[in-house]
Amino acid sequence: MNFLAKIVEHKLKESEALFTPEATARFKAAIAARPPVLSFKAALDAANGPAIIAEIKRASPSKGELAMHWDPVELAQIFQEHGAAALSVLTEVKYFKGAPEFIPRMRPVIKIPILRKDFILEPVQVYETAALAADALLLIVHLLEASKLRALLMLTRSLNLEALVEVHTKEEMEMALNAGAKVIGINSRDLTTFQMYPDRALELAPMAPKEVTLVAASGLKTRADLERLEAAGIKGFLVGETLVTSGDPGLKLREFLGG
Repeated sequence: MNFLAKIVEHKLKESEALFTPEATARFKAAIAARPPVLSFKAALDAANGPAIIAEIKRASPSKGELAMHWDPVELAQIFQEHGAAALSVLTEVKYFKGAPEFIPRMRPVIKIPILRKDFILEPVQVYETAALAADALLLIVHLLEASKLRALLMLTRSLNLEALVEVHTKEEMEMALNAGAKVIGINSRDLTTFQMYPDRALELAPMAPKEVTLVAASGLKTRADLERLEAAGIKGFLVGETLVTSGDPGLKLREFLGG
């Protein structure tokens, strides 16, 4: 079994705890009381220059611990203050050392959209995401059949949330577009081998119509990396590891923004 399959197996087992009347009641109450949802797509489209989605990433399966010393709320505030268009918050516990509760802890002080980055496989996780007061969630095409992707997208929108739909190949890009994805993330890292394909975003970007907002992810280390992709019509950039492992995440973010 490859590592991705192990993560998915664990996530499905973990999600079983959400299928209870108590959890349903808790989600309904939290959704009713949550603050107004912020538009993830609009925030990216409105950015003056590259739209940086700054990621709260404490660890990864391939690199181990990255930024366990940072308080997630403090780091989120630093990113907000230094020009991030949105935040990405890893909430997977076992392999990425995240936690769902990071998002409600951030929400009172964060005024930009928050993307919940996790392995969303079941509808109940979409309800959980709304209850956490996130504004958007990640849907990975590689893990979903076409009908499941479309259903999860529809449910996401019914709760006034948005989705970043992640693709890696031309076939997955076609699937995302056919499902009606409005924000598509092109990941240059292979999910099973962790191998990098630096030109993947350049190859897939021309497939998307202008109204679709494109986001490049993985392997972004310098301002020049962004400029290369901006020329291909890519507006958003999800940056995690480079920011959280720098000595000064706020300064590093400003460098990406060109300031």
